[in-house]
Amino acid sequence: MDSSTTDTEAILRGVLDRWKAAVDGHEPERVASLFTEDAIFQGLHPYSVGRRGVADYYASQPLGLTADYRMVETRRLADDLALGYLSVDFSFTDRPTLTVNLAVLVKRAEDGWYITHYQVSHLG
Repeated sequence: MDSSTTDTEAILRGVLDRWKAAVDGHEPERVASLFTEDAIFQGLHPYSVGRRGVADYYASQPLGLTADYRMVETRRLADDLALGYLSVDFSFTDRPTLTVNLAVLVKRAEDGWYITHYQVSHLG
C-alpha cells in the first residue's frame, strides 16, 4: 500500500470513526456536525440536503443502533477530496443486522474534513 493510499484511508477513518461513535451513541446532532452544510445525504429513505436532514434521519433511528464499517476502496480525488467505499453492518437490538454498501465523499475545510456526499445502497 503506497503512502497516498494510507493517507487517504487515515483521512476517511478520522471522519468515519467520529461518525460511528456518534451513531453508536444515538447523537444525531453530533452525526450531522460531521457533514458539510450542503451535504447530499442518502440513507435508506428519501435523500436530503444539509445537516438538518442528516440529524432528522439519525434521530429517527432506534436506540441501540450501532455501525461497524470496513473500508473496501479509497481514492484521493484531489488534495481536498477523498472518496471511500465501505461495507457497513448496522446492528439493532431487536432485528437482524443490516449490511449495506456506503460511498462517502469527504472534503477538507479550514477546520477539518467533513462528509459532503453520503450514499447507502442495499443490494439484496
